[in-house]
Amino acid sequence: MNDWPDGWTGDRGERGNRYGRGSAGAQPEGARAMPHVQPRGVPQQSQGYDRGYEPGYDSGYNTGQVYGSPPGGGGRDGYGGPPPGVPRGPRQAPDWRRRIKVGALTLVVVILAVSIGTYFWADGKLKREVDLSKVIERPESGDGTNYLIVGSDSREGMSAEEKKKLHTGSAEGKRTDSMMILHDGSNGPTLISLPRDSNVTIPSFVGSESGKTFPSTGRQTKLNAAYAEDGPELLVRTVEFNTGLHIDHYVEIGFAGFANIVDAIGGVELDIPKAFKDTKSGADFQAGTQTLDGEQALAFVRTRYAFANSDLDRTKNQQKFLAALAAQTATPGTILNPFAFYPTMSAGLDTLIVDKDMSLWSLGQMFFAMKGVTGGDGTSMNMPISGSVGGNLVWDKAKVKELVNQLNNDEKVTVSGN
Repeated sequence: MNDWPDGWTGDRGERGNRYGRGSAGAQPEGARAMPHVQPRGVPQQSQGYDRGYEPGYDSGYNTGQVYGSPPGGGGRDGYGGPPPGVPRGPRQAPDWRRRIKVGALTLVVVILAVSIGTYFWADGKLKREVDLSKVIERPESGDGTNYLIVGSDSREGMSAEEKKKLHTGSAEGKRTDSMMILHDGSNGPTLISLPRDSNVTIPSFVGSESGKTFPSTGRQTKLNAAYAEDGPELLVRTVEFNTGLHIDHYVEIGFAGFANIVDAIGGVELDIPKAFKDTKSGADFQAGTQTLDGEQALAFVRTRYAFANSDLDRTKNQQKFLAALAAQTATPGTILNPFAFYPTMSAGLDTLIVDKDMSLWSLGQMFFAMKGVTGGDGTSMNMPISGSVGGNLVWDKAKVKELVNQLNNDEKVTVSGN
């Protein structure tokens, strides 16, 4: 039995009297009605309104809806948007004001997070080992802030190769290699060098470790001997007793830390007016402007035997270099560049010893006060000297008293040093 509709044969692809491939006719036939073919198992559909179907009958067949279109209507091709031929509405303009506010808020949060993190990181590196509460019979505080800045010859943490390279020797313990008072006040900073060979009186003091009271015997010795005898606390006590100036904070840095800071910022540019050489410190400099690395910088600030005035000339070089170091460190290129800022901070803080009351804020103020000395906002000088005794330098008591009065009253310093 042939189940194919009329005009079809049972052979695949063959149809009688059709136009096209395999057509028996040479010309196309006129339009004719195609007989409706009802698939087996499917009920006969009724004709609609305009096609004769019965009203209300749902055949269940797809009438053109694209399945999977979003709820609420299918836009163009069923994927949203207006259907073909319907113009789109105007695109909503971006809210730039809101975007700027969100961006600014995000930036502020990031800066705060980095700043707070940096603060705690740096604060954790400070070695607060000096207890100024152990210093007895202290003079009254004046206006402004006074820092005692000490460069020690500590070789702590240095290898034998580093000691040889930096010409530090291998002596045990540590001594003061340089001492300065930095006064930070409303009339600008004042940097005063205290020669290590200054002749001073060792006053009564309480031992920093033993807690034992040592009465004064009127013994006179070099200033750096006070540090060697009982450390920073006795040094502060001796400076205060011989000057009458209250020391608010103590800051000490060793050889390795000093050299590392210089290397971390890529060296310090300095003008050396006259060539000099010193085999003990390793200094060998030509005249002119040059950039000193850590090794050369340490040799520069330690040299004294190459100069006629020995320690007095050395203290001037120390002031000159430290001021240049501060000026070249406190630049946008260092502060705003994390690849320069963090190594520099780490190099300094790793070997920095301060008093127990020192804060990062006070340390920052000291640093910028040091920079101000170079910028022309301050004064640098040596402690006024009147002569010498037994090879030790004797301070000019009248000038020292006047200088201290001016510092305590935060007045402009008019006293000149050597």
